[in-house]
Amino acid sequence: MPRPVPRSSAFSAKASPSGDGASKNSIARLLIEAILDNYAAHKLPKVGAWLDRHPRWTFHFVPTSCSWLNAVEGFFAKLAKRRLKRGVFRPLTDLQAAIDRFLEEHNRSNSRPFTWTADPEKSFLPSNAGTKS
Repeated sequence: MPRPVPRSSAFSAKASPSGDGASKNSIARLLIEAILDNYAAHKLPKVGAWLDRHPRWTFHFVPTSCSWLNAVEGFFAKLAKRRLKRGVFRPLTDLQAAIDRFLEEHNRSNSRPFTWTADPEKSFLPSNAGTKS
């Protein structure tokens, strides 16, 4: 089982406290936080052992049945299918430009505001939170 997550659950790469941020090896000291679904394979003992051997990595698991994640996955699937699939991006700047063009086109033609309707107090707490068994 993966170790508990002591840091915030935001997706980010943060400088390690021991790094000064200025040396050429500072990238090797960045903490890597990955957000994963609750697929059982992500929680196998082999994965926990790998995490123990790679302390820079932390896995954060999204709550089960989080429907908002479907929208995020759909967006990235559309990006991959319409802009990146079968593409050849030799310099990284070509890849970045392709993603930027997709975002501009998407925002111009398909964007609309998202309105959160769920009550987070009811959505993220288990039904027996705060009760003794």
